[in-house]
Amino acid sequence: MGVAGSGKSSVAEALAPRFGARFVEADQFHLPASIVKMSAGIALSDEDRWPWLKALLHELTRGDDVVLACSALRKSYRDLLRRAGGVRFVYLAVDRADVMRRVESRVGHFMGTSMVDSQFAALEEPGPDETDVVMIDAALPAAAVVEAASTALGSTTYR
Repeated sequence: MGVAGSGKSSVAEALAPRFGARFVEADQFHLPASIVKMSAGIALSDEDRWPWLKALLHELTRGDDVVLACSALRKSYRDLLRRAGGVRFVYLAVDRADVMRRVESRVGHFMGTSMVDSQFAALEEPGPDETDVVMIDAALPAAAVVEAASTALGSTTYR
């Protein structure tokens, strides 16, 4: 979980085979109207996000192990995904400057730099009550982020 450009997709895709799990990219579940909005630099509302999150919850409850790359920016969104049972989160924490650099260098993605500020505005960083979340510094080299996430998820202790 984390803002656009934090490395969610790359990390999740690398983690999935380590856990014998299926990689799921949450962006593929957005409604077409939501993609149009984001492509135009318009932030999604909760009303836009709930159908997307419910589709992701359904995907998590299909029965196989899944590593999901999803922003899950608000606690209420994470709470919905927790309904699948056994959900753990890796929060890829990154600052705005790094995100801007990363998003500027992406090609062909609907989430542009005009959306970065809205991502940070919507972000509710996980609090101490969210004991199923581990925070990792996403400014580390990609291999180090994947290794830290793998180690944390292999542990039974979080935070």
